[in-house]
Amino acid sequence: MPSVVHPAHQRVLDAAGRKAVSLEIVIFDESTHTAEEAARAVGAELGQIVKSLVFVAPSAGGPELVVALVSGVNRVDVSRLAAVVGLAGLRRATAQEANESTGFVIGGIPPFGHRRAARVVMDPDLGRFPTVWAAAGTPNAVFEVPPGTLRILANATVAPIAAETDEGPAAPVMAALAKTAPAEA
Repeated sequence: MPSVVHPAHQRVLDAAGRKAVSLEIVIFDESTHTAEEAARAVGAELGQIVKSLVFVAPSAGGPELVVALVSGVNRVDVSRLAAVVGLAGLRRATAQEANESTGFVIGGIPPFGHRRAARVVMDPDLGRFPTVWAAAGTPNAVFEVPPGTLRILANATVAPIAAETDEGPAAPVMAALAKTAPAEA
């Protein structure tokens, strides 16, 4: 007898299915709310975890939604993200704004399948891995996907949006990318 699929997971599966991609959602008893928890749960490197971070900017038609897909080892540089999307006043969404805009709770926000259309920007550092893990709609569910497939599923623009740090393997890559012009979207 088939088990009942959580509605949030079904939205993720349906969104992937519309692009002819089949995903396997893995559900854990413990939380995968943070990148560290997710990496532990799936046995992956922290950099393989996709953080789906929600931002908003004021616009005439109401707040414009931007989702940043960031490697678990990186932090978003909001000014870089704003420059990439060309939006003044871009800021991190509140938990309520994120939930209302995407239809998902923080810690379970997937890279795609959102309630409202969103501009999605993907950290190029995710491309260092053969596969990455992203939230699947709830704080205890994830799916594994190659970064190129993730980019297609999320209709993401790949651009250097991570803050420069002196830590972690991403620092030299991000520093080099910051010195070059971003690729045409």
